[in-house]
Amino acid sequence: MCGIAGIIQLNTPVDILTSKAVSMANAIEHRGPDSSGVWCSPTSPIALSHRRLAILDLSPSGHQPMLSKSGTSVIAFNGEIYNFKKIKHELEKAGEAFLGNSDTEVLLSAIGAYGFDSAISQAKGMFAISYWDEKSSILKLARDRVGEKPLYYGVINNTFFFASELKAIYELFPAKQLTINKQALNSFLRYGYISAPQTIFNEINKLPPGHLADINVGNWLKYQDDIKNHIEIQKYWSILDCTSQARAYEESNTNEAINDLDELLGSIINEQSASDVPLGSFLSGGIDSTLVTSILQAQSSTSIETFTIGFHEKEFNEAVHAKAIAKHLGTNHNELYLSATDALDTIPLMAQTYDEPFSDSSQIPTYLVSKFARSKLTVCLSGDGGDELFCGYNRYIEGQRFNNITQKTPKPLRQIISATANSIPLDVIDKVYAIYNKIKSQKGGANFALKFRKAAAALKIENADELYQYLCSYTQQPSQIVGNTQDTTLASLLPFENNFLDSAMAWDQQWYIPGDNLVKSDRASMAVSLEMRVPLLDKELIEFSWRVPNSMKYRDGKSKWLLRQLLYKYVPPSLIDRPKMGFSIPIGQWIRNDLRDWSLSLLSKEVIEQQDIFNYAEVNKILSSHMSGQTDNSNILWSLLMFQSWYQHYCT
Repeated sequence: MCGIAGIIQLNTPVDILTSKAVSMANAIEHRGPDSSGVWCSPTSPIALSHRRLAILDLSPSGHQPMLSKSGTSVIAFNGEIYNFKKIKHELEKAGEAFLGNSDTEVLLSAIGAYGFDSAISQAKGMFAISYWDEKSSILKLARDRVGEKPLYYGVINNTFFFASELKAIYELFPAKQLTINKQALNSFLRYGYISAPQTIFNEINKLPPGHLADINVGNWLKYQDDIKNHIEIQKYWSILDCTSQARAYEESNTNEAINDLDELLGSIINEQSASDVPLGSFLSGGIDSTLVTSILQAQSSTSIETFTIGFHEKEFNEAVHAKAIAKHLGTNHNELYLSATDALDTIPLMAQTYDEPFSDSSQIPTYLVSKFARSKLTVCLSGDGGDELFCGYNRYIEGQRFNNITQKTPKPLRQIISATANSIPLDVIDKVYAIYNKIKSQKGGANFALKFRKAAAALKIENADELYQYLCSYTQQPSQIVGNTQDTTLASLLPFENNFLDSAMAWDQQWYIPGDNLVKSDRASMAVSLEMRVPLLDKELIEFSWRVPNSMKYRDGKSKWLLRQLLYKYVPPSLIDRPKMGFSIPIGQWIRNDLRDWSLSLLSKEVIEQQDIFNYAEVNKILSSHMSGQTDNSNILWSLLMFQSWYQHYCT
C-alpha cells in the first residue's frame, strides 16, 4: 500500500519539478513510510513520486516509481493486485522474465504486453495507478472499480497534478488559495460525504471509481494551449453492468448458492491474505466481519490476530459479542474500549486525516481501531460491503415497507400520524423503547429515537426515489444552510418503482460505498500506515451478489440471509442472531455534554458570520434544538462541526 503524486508543469527546470514532486509525496508519508522515490522525464515536463508501505516483496526490487525494462515507461502505483500471480504465470508462459516478486512489476509488464486498458480490465484489486509512456507522451491514470483507493487530480494555472490525498496537492496550492465548491458542500451536508467527481474545491476533482484518464502531454506541448483540452476521462466498469445480470439461483438450489458463495469467498480471502508482513482481521461481532474472520482463521494454521473496540455506553457496545466469537474461532483477540475522552483526543486529528470534509461519525472508532491494530501488524481484513451487497441495512426493508404504506394510506391520514409521532419527546421515545425491549428480553438497536423520528417524517413522502434519498440524507434542504446553492440528490442507477431493494442496493454501491465507507476506511487506516483489505467488495463477489435473488438476501425477517447460512458453518447462530447495531458512537450525547464547549465554539455567531459560508440563523436553530433535547440533530451537526474543524485547520 502506498501513496502516489505527480505534476506536469511547463517551463520548469528538472530540479524544481523533482523537488515539487518530492514535497507532494512527503506530505503523504503516512501512506508509505518505508521508502520513497521520484522520477522525472528526460523529454517532458512531468515528475512522478511515490511513498511505499512494503507489503509484497520487501526488497528494493519492489521500489517505485518503477521503470519498464526498455526504460520507455514508468509506473507509480498505490494498492494491491490480488490476481497478480495468475497474470504473472500467463506472462511467463509468453516468455516474460521477472526480477522480483511484486505485483507492481507484474502490472507494469502486463501493461507492456496487453496495453493499459486491457491490463486494467484484467486486474483484480484495489488501486490508483499512474503510468507514463515516453513514446506517446501520454500520462494514464486509473482507479479501481469500487473506489477503494483515492485519486485526486486537477489543473491550476495550466499545471496538471494528481495525488492520493489532497494534502499532497496543498503542497503546490494551499487550501486557503482555493475556492470552496458550494454545490459540493451542499451535497456534503445532505449525505455526510462528497461524491466523485466533485471535491470540496472547484479546482480539484476525484477520478470516479472504475474510470481511466488520459492526459495527452504531447499534444499539449504541440499546441501550447490549455491542458484541460487534452484530458480524456472514460469508464471501464460500472455497478450498472452488474445489475443487468440474470439471476442464477432459484429457491430449489439454495444449497448450491451457499456452496458457491463458500467457494468464491474462500478463494477471494485466500488471494487477499497474501502478504509478506503480519496480517489480521477486524472483528466487530457483526455478520460481515465474523464471516471474513471465520474463513481467514479456517485457512490459517495458527491463531490470527483479531481486533475490536468497545464503548462504555452499553447500547453502543458490541465488543462482548466479538469476544465470544473470537473465543469460539480460537483467534488471538485484542480489545480496546473507548470513552468520550478518547473521542475528544481524536477529533483534532480528523481534519488532517480526512483532508476534505467527511462526517460519518464512525470515522473515530475506525481510526482508533486501525491505530490499535497497527501496533501489532501491517495488514488487516475488513468486513465492509456485506450490507450493501446482501440487503443488510434496515433502510432497505423499512424503506420498501414505507413505500408500500404510502401507496395504500390516504395522504391526510399519513400527515396526521407523522405530526403526532414527531411531537413525542425524544426521551419519552427512548424510555418506551427501553421498556419494550425489557418486556421482550432483548437488547434492541442503537439510535432508536432518531430512527423513529425519521420514520415518522418519511410517512409524508410519496415517491419511492425521494423516499430513499430521504433515508440517506442528514438534512433535506441543505440550501437553507448554505446560500447560493440548489438542493440536488445523487442520481439513482435503477428506477425505484420497479424494484425498491435492487435500486437501493445499487444506489449504495454507486455512491455510499465509495463516498463514505471506503473513504472512512482508507483515510483512517492509511493515516497510521495500516493496509486495509475489503474482500466482500471483490469484483467477482459483487457480480455474484447480483446473480442471487433478493429472496436469498432477505428471508424470514433476516437480513443478509445467504451470508448467515454460510456463517452458520463456522459460528453457532446464538452468537450471531441479534439486532443490527452498526459501527455507531453516541455522538449526539457527546455533543450535548463532553463536546459541548467545542461545538458551541465552532458554531458560534462570530465564527459563522466571519466565514460567510453558512446561514447562522439556520445553524443556530439546528444547534439549539439539539442542545435542548427537543430533537436529535446529531448527523447534520456532526457534518457542520467536521466542516468547521476542517476549515479551521486548512483554510484559515
